[in-house]
Amino acid sequence: MLPKSVDINGIWNVLPPGIHNATLEEIEQRFATNEKRRMLFEGFRRSVAALHRAGCKAIFLDGSFVTDKPEPGDFDVCWDPVGVDPSNWTPYFLILATGGSGRRRSSGRIFPLGREGRWTSAFLDFFQRDKDSGRAKGIIKVQLQ
Repeated sequence: MLPKSVDINGIWNVLPPGIHNATLEEIEQRFATNEKRRMLFEGFRRSVAALHRAGCKAIFLDGSFVTDKPEPGDFDVCWDPVGVDPSNWTPYFLILATGGSGRRRSSGRIFPLGREGRWTSAFLDFFQRDKDSGRAKGIIKVQLQ
């Protein structure tokens, strides 16, 4: 269960600091609450499905979609490359993975976490900082079955 949002920047409430585990159903129930949010969620769901087909086991969700902003602009996803088989990359996954026109198709940005090390922690650290206040905030982790 996702925790209640908190105010850390005086603009929009965000998830409290930490990495919060959730299912796609929990994310849909909590954040797909109006037409714009449902459109973003469908793009997110398509992105997750493409990553899952390629063998991805976990993703981390961020962006204004996971705030209390009434009309969020997008979602951001970091995906874990461990277990991803390049032979399973679909054209849609290739667009997402390379940052091509995937944002227009999904209304989100998709970033690979990279291998263990500095690049991995840099993305996770960046995702867990509020861009307006610089304070710690939460993100969502989805384990893909």
